[in-house]
Amino acid sequence: MMDKLKLAVLFGGRSGEHEISLRSARSVVRALDPSKYEVVEIGITKDGHWFGGEEVLLSFERGDIQDLSRVTMLGEPERGSLYLRHEDRMEKNHEIDAVFPVLHGSYCEDGTVQGLLELADIPYVGAGVLASAVAMDKALFKDVMRAQEIPVVDWVVFPSTALEEDTEAALDRAESIGGYPLFTKPANLGSSVGISRCNHRSDLVEGLFEAAMYDRRVIVEKGLDAREIEVSVLGNEDPAASVAGEIVPSDEFYTYDAKYVDDDSELIIPAPIDDATSDMARKLAVDAFKAIDGAGMARVDFLLDRVSGELFMNEINTIPGFTSISMYPKLWEATGLDYGDLLDKLIELAFQRQDQKDKLVRTYGERS
Repeated sequence: MMDKLKLAVLFGGRSGEHEISLRSARSVVRALDPSKYEVVEIGITKDGHWFGGEEVLLSFERGDIQDLSRVTMLGEPERGSLYLRHEDRMEKNHEIDAVFPVLHGSYCEDGTVQGLLELADIPYVGAGVLASAVAMDKALFKDVMRAQEIPVVDWVVFPSTALEEDTEAALDRAESIGGYPLFTKPANLGSSVGISRCNHRSDLVEGLFEAAMYDRRVIVEKGLDAREIEVSVLGNEDPAASVAGEIVPSDEFYTYDAKYVDDDSELIIPAPIDDATSDMARKLAVDAFKAIDGAGMARVDFLLDRVSGELFMNEINTIPGFTSISMYPKLWEATGLDYGDLLDKLIELAFQRQDQKDKLVRTYGERS
């Protein structure tokens, strides 16, 4: 009998999306085939401490981690050695074969945890450091998309300190991209945390300071009367796109509550759009994924202008939600790949990526 793959599932984290990570992790852990995988649950608290043990995810969900053990992973190429942390020493606890980061937002989806896993030289699911960082930073991502001639809405970005130094100047600059509505966002975050729709200047003040609570840079985007179209991407160098879906939010846009709290938002799969628009969304999704050197998975979000019919790239989520109502797995299910098989494929892609890295020459002079 083939040995099970020892798979560490990372969840929680130092982000405003901590609770969403727990929901995603619960869905992933439930769907992983126990005949193929031995799951090692690793929870990261909101203050960044790593915990392992028995029923880690359940303990995090209950908000009671007193029976768990502190653990850590070193940034050294030991192929996934997980250590128990004691007051005076560290004790090797597990040899991990691969890692599935189910962490959303800052301190993971932005490439930070990926950097640790690169140093540890262990296979992991999803995008690498570069793609993760570029996709997370909404302003930098738009720069890359524009360089690739992929349409994006107009925007401005500035440091949050600009709000304190000269609020009026910041407001004037934000309003320079066009009339209301405007959207204010933290430059680095997801799950609609810290995003505000601003219909006049007083809203803009509140929205900018709200966004500044979550990141040191804030972005202001021109608002559109638009439909929200999403495509899931799967693969490494030769990625595939799912059917397109549409979000009909219960709120004025797809807010945090509309995504995760109420049940009134509607996910329409496939999206009721013409074939040409669907094909264009799928093509642009793959183009954007390749442009940032994506790997494994991504959910690519578009805005479809109701007036002009023009499609605008909104963002790429390199660790999309995996909850029971999340669009990423639902789109693949509609395309013919069920949840369990999707997870298997993502883990397979992680090993493919690692195999490529293992073949690289690390030091000049080692070439045969």
